[in-house]
Amino acid sequence: MAPERTMLTLPEVLAEIRISRAAFYRMRARGQAPTLIKLPNGKVRCRRTDLDAWWNKQGNAAA
Repeated sequence: MAPERTMLTLPEVLAEIRISRAAFYRMRARGQAPTLIKLPNGKVRCRRTDLDAWWNKQGNAAA
């Protein structure tokens, strides 16, 4: 079975992590946000695997 290549839109990411767009971009400026990919059409996406890795990192940081 091939690995899933799900790409999430920024609004989907924001809804999942429950923060505003402004807060997300502040986190991103500090290097603390999930990795985003800019598509040729200018839109951004986040790989599901990158978001899951970010969630895991957040859990480890709280421990």
